[in-house]
Amino acid sequence: MRHLSSDGGHIGSVRLRYQGGTLIAEGAWVPYAVWDDRVRGYRALALYYSTIMKYLTAAGYDVHDDVLRLDDVEFEDRISLKQFQEDALRAWESSGSRGIVVLPTGTGKTFVALKAMARLSIPTLVVVPTIDLQVQWSRRIAEGLGYEPGMLGGGRQDVRAVTVATYDSAFLHAEKLGNRFGLLVFDEVHHLPAQNYRAIAEFSAAPYRMGLSATPERGDGLDSSYPLLVGNIVYRTAVSEMAGSEVAPFSIQRVYVDLPPDERSRYEELEREFRGTLMRLGIDIRAKDGFQRLIRFAARNRDARRALLARLEMNKIAMNTDAKLEGLRRLLAERAGTPSIIFTRYNELAYKISREFLIPIITHETPKGEREEILEGFRDGRYRAVVTSTVLDEGIDVPDATLAIVLGGFGTTRQLVQRLGRILRKREGKTATMIEVVARGTLDYNLSRRRRIAVHGSVEGKD
Repeated sequence: MRHLSSDGGHIGSVRLRYQGGTLIAEGAWVPYAVWDDRVRGYRALALYYSTIMKYLTAAGYDVHDDVLRLDDVEFEDRISLKQFQEDALRAWESSGSRGIVVLPTGTGKTFVALKAMARLSIPTLVVVPTIDLQVQWSRRIAEGLGYEPGMLGGGRQDVRAVTVATYDSAFLHAEKLGNRFGLLVFDEVHHLPAQNYRAIAEFSAAPYRMGLSATPERGDGLDSSYPLLVGNIVYRTAVSEMAGSEVAPFSIQRVYVDLPPDERSRYEELEREFRGTLMRLGIDIRAKDGFQRLIRFAARNRDARRALLARLEMNKIAMNTDAKLEGLRRLLAERAGTPSIIFTRYNELAYKISREFLIPIITHETPKGEREEILEGFRDGRYRAVVTSTVLDEGIDVPDATLAIVLGGFGTTRQLVQRLGRILRKREGKTATMIEVVARGTLDYNLSRRRRIAVHGSVEGKD
């Protein structure tokens, strides 16, 4: 069958097929495509499948669509949503079943995605950053949808109509996975725009896409690629809006400590070296690209490298000062028996706290079995506190805690929101508290100030 274009010309047929993360159009040019002599057709990223199909259909072409290869899948929908979760899902559906849902940690973003899977009832690839999250998602899919998903990552390569993959493994297999799923779910979607991981979205023809995160913004500006890769932010609720209703009411406090004389002397010596080098190099570290300029200089300038090392040592002094241990000692005495998570920036301080206070420690070096035993002990009350560096920020289902003590971190709102989320599980009569122990007159103080734009647009609380 042939169609006539609006000007009376004949419109022919086009064959569209998938090959290694790309689409090949035979018979006509399509948007976002370039000619490829090797296949005698036009080639475009699989990402543009929906756009190309709309173009061909509107133009009146007969399309032989040989792109998606979707297996049958049946779910048992056991998911009940709260009103705000239903609102989030409807916002996503109204945006063409594409986009990002932003909800605070612990408010059930997973269930929004599971309900979307149940309603679409098509093969789905769920992409997660860690093995722990992979296991959690697998369990929730089985419980909520009555389907045992495949696992890709952590030594497993079992791809099924519903598969949970780590970002690393999904990237490695992106070219083979790109036409096997109709829905992509990106948990902790802020990982997706990274240089390698974005290929998972680019090489996929999946028309439906959902991103999930409590903190989608990135410091490098790559979050500007969300509309292309997964869609716009379609629903967003700040943690402050849900305090008392869906999460525990909370407060954020700060306790300030002073470096002891020997540490202060060394810190100021390093600071003079650092600032003097910046002046000689003509770099304003406060400028938007100031630190990046210093890094570029360091690749070819010995003084710039020394300045970076001086700044690193300044950070370690500020984050690991013995004054913070004394501050921690006072807080633990004041709040004896309160289920607490202690966060540090460096493993060095976490291990020191573990030894001195006899508190179980979890870092990236902790074996899985030991970590599970510690979390179970924390859950049943055998341990009243756990100390960690950054491994509990994301990707592990942490037992209920009431107090978070932050002895050091990065200057990102994401880390603050993630750590806060670890203590916000709602319980009758519970009020969650986060206390930052901050070293005055140091980089630690500056980073603490930068973190305050996390909740409600700005974190409540004064110095």
